Amino acid sequence: MTDHFVRFDKALVPVENGAPAREKIRSGRPTNKTWNLEDDGNGLYAGIWESTVGEWEIDYTEWEFFHILEGVSVLTEEGGEPVKLVAGDSFVIRPGFKGRWTVVEPTKKHYVIKV
Repeated sequence: MTDHFVRFDKALVPVENGAPAREKIRSGRPTNKTWNLEDDGNGLYAGIWESTVGEWEIDYTEWEFFHILEGVSVLTEEGGEPVKLVAGDSFVIRPGFKGRWTVVEPTKKHYVIKV
């Protein structure tokens, strides 16, 4: 590996286990796994994220690009229509997005976040 190239390989970093904050969960008992493969120390993160089934409120203060690798989720912005996310879909979420993330089938994504 070089200083300027990062392979998206979960085996290269430890998994971070987590879950949405209890007060934000609307249904289910979702749990998340994150392999944060890049952290430049200046608010840029990239890696792999997985979640089990459930629904929770989200409130983005950062930019996020993500690409769905597996599963089915639904993203619903406050006042907006639900958007189904399936394997192969890619999206950008802008700061200020508020709504709900619903994992219908366990979901895995690649992500890049800029705070």
